[in-house]
Amino acid sequence: MKKIKIGQIGIGHNHGEGKMLAVQKFPELFEVIGYAEENEEWVKKRGNLPCYKDLPRLSVEEILEKSDAILAECDVWDLTKIAQKCVDAGKHVHIDKPASGTLAEFEALLNRAKEKKLTVQMGYMYRYNFAIQKLMGMINSGELGEIYQIDAEMSTYHPKEYRQWLGHFKGGSMYIFGSHLIDLVVSILGEPEKVHPFIKQTGFEGVYSDDNCFAVLEYDKAIARITNLSVEVNGWGMRRFAVMGSKGTVEIKPIELDVEMYKSTTDIAANSYQAMHEKIDVQDVPALSRYDEMMKDFYKSMIGEKANPYSYEHELAVQRTLCRVVGEN
Repeated sequence: MKKIKIGQIGIGHNHGEGKMLAVQKFPELFEVIGYAEENEEWVKKRGNLPCYKDLPRLSVEEILEKSDAILAECDVWDLTKIAQKCVDAGKHVHIDKPASGTLAEFEALLNRAKEKKLTVQMGYMYRYNFAIQKLMGMINSGELGEIYQIDAEMSTYHPKEYRQWLGHFKGGSMYIFGSHLIDLVVSILGEPEKVHPFIKQTGFEGVYSDDNCFAVLEYDKAIARITNLSVEVNGWGMRRFAVMGSKGTVEIKPIELDVEMYKSTTDIAANSYQAMHEKIDVQDVPALSRYDEMMKDFYKSMIGEKANPYSYEHELAVQRTLCRVVGEN
């Protein structure tokens, strides 16, 4: 089995540790050659984490030279810039989410990768959530009929320091968390005809980042509602993805840890005025395995075992929709 030499540029992204831990689980697939981090503050904060402390710390240039593929896990605002360096060097790249910079910069990155036949994988982890995948199968098979509404929430009760950090971005919590949900909605319904964003600031504890966000994505017949609030008590437990179609409804809540999934179809819900549904037995994704399937898919797409299930065009559509909701960061 061919091994892919993989390095990581940046350790400042909150998901960077998880991605490194994931590739280290599969030594038969990946040979980890090291990491690069030019910001000494991140090295002080995270350089001694178990996944990094025994790895060589290399320069960005050394990572580019020695790797077949690269994990772009730098600060969010540098993701597209670093990914462009990887693609220019002829390397496959996993980019944590959401993409940064202007839409034109991200489109140029994707176009260059497509020309070079390089894999670009975005770090939207719910794509590899088993409940979400089962739901997508139901939608694609027609089991739920024509989709009319999607209701999605990804909220958290964040500490003050994190909500201050959200102030780096237009759209704050919608940019960081709503992007996950926009990715799923675009996968199901495509790009919306219109977007109606409501971006608010709670001012809780004197922080005025965009931390209270809601958006409606409008289609010819369908509506998708996206909510994220960074001061929602038990926000994790309220994370929800629900799809309503002409033949059935599926709700996933919480989405993970501990996932619960319910289905109501016309043969189950015989009484319109009574709650009638069945619980779907679905595998949860353990906290330390959140990115395992994603990294295995990254490997398969790089060696040509399977096509990347998320096309360059899809990634651009997601980013374009996100920009319509929050503006360009």
